Amino acid sequence: MSFNSLGLSKPILKAIEDQGYTTPSPIQLQAIPLILEGGDVLAGAQTGTGKTAGFTLPILELLTQHSVKTQKFQVRALILTPTRELAAQVQQNVADYSKYLPFTSTVVFGGVGINPQKAKLKKGVDILVATPGRLLDLIGQKSLDLSRVEFLVLDEADRMLDMGFIHDIKKVLAMLPEDKQSLLFSATFSNKIKQLADSLLNNPSLIEVAKRNTSAQTISQVIHFVDKGRKKELLSHLIQRGNWHQVLVFTRTKHGANKLTKQLELDGISAAAIHGNKSQGARTKALADFKANTIRVLVATDIAARGIDIDQLPHVVNFELPNVPEDYVHRIGRTGRAGNDGEALSLVCVDELEFLKDIEKLIKKDIEKVEIDGFKVDPTIKAEPLSKRGQARAGGGNNRGGGRGRGGQNGGNSRNRSGQNRGQRR
Repeated sequence: MSFNSLGLSKPILKAIEDQGYTTPSPIQLQAIPLILEGGDVLAGAQTGTGKTAGFTLPILELLTQHSVKTQKFQVRALILTPTRELAAQVQQNVADYSKYLPFTSTVVFGGVGINPQKAKLKKGVDILVATPGRLLDLIGQKSLDLSRVEFLVLDEADRMLDMGFIHDIKKVLAMLPEDKQSLLFSATFSNKIKQLADSLLNNPSLIEVAKRNTSAQTISQVIHFVDKGRKKELLSHLIQRGNWHQVLVFTRTKHGANKLTKQLELDGISAAAIHGNKSQGARTKALADFKANTIRVLVATDIAARGIDIDQLPHVVNFELPNVPEDYVHRIGRTGRAGNDGEALSLVCVDELEFLKDIEKLIKKDIEKVEIDGFKVDPTIKAEPLSKRGQARAGGGNNRGGGRGRGGQNGGNSRNRSGQNRGQRR
């Protein structure tokens, strides 16, 4: 089936053709007709399945069918995302697909000046992509009016809840008109997501293009057991032996990301780190260099797990396993996108066996274990199991695993809901 059969107008079809797409993905095939019918939608789709086009294309079509000039500070469609990187990516997709339509769009997020964003919003925009914190800042400064929103999208809703945005989301929802069309997209379904859907959606259509909380079938997953003190050595060995390029590596903490980046550079491997303590300019540059193959390795905390969209990204490495098993699915979902093959490697020390058990239980799969010559595990090393917050239970908090606490130790997964930390979460 082609996009021509989905009820989209010629300007949108031409924009799709310009992007090189001819056949809709499963999520697009299901979501576009349902959204065009005007009802609310709850969609579960793995990352990399084309879900952004799945909601952007029908919203554009519906906007064309009801032409209204936006008034000062008003928006017609609001798309909320959890991270700056994802917001920028979604906005780029909106711009690409609306290039032949008379609609305005913009993106707002923290970490950059607010005044240019206020200037863009002053005349009103048709489509606004935003992170929750900056959105509320703009509303508080009376630079945004949500009373005329016709479409609301919560993209990566599970990640927004993980990051502590539930109160911000509820504040936003209270400002929106009741007769809007609401679309909730989530890579995983949890009880919290179901509760949010119940409070937000009105008799929604359910779309689920993959089994809940499963990893993509196009991703080859491998575990390499290794002593904790030799993880950096093994990572450099694998990258150099395989002549890998564009390797996305995940750590649990910002400090750990910085240390690993320095070590890779010392080993002659170009690398950059991306996390919540980096300025927006540094994050944007690191991501651009990575996409352009200027650097071989991008070391990231989970803040980047949803915001990196790179065609045919070949390698994802879990330098440390996440302490939330759903994060494993999000991380490895950066590869194997849009039907392409990908490889996800995890370097697992004795401290992380509990995390591995939780991950395999979640994805209902035993991940293949492969021993690397020269890196046999020392059986005399005693485990110091990490708590669910990522800190060692033994040893008086020596934090062997590079702990991730709730106070923002990991910029992407902080659950601190105080206003003072909003700037880091946006």
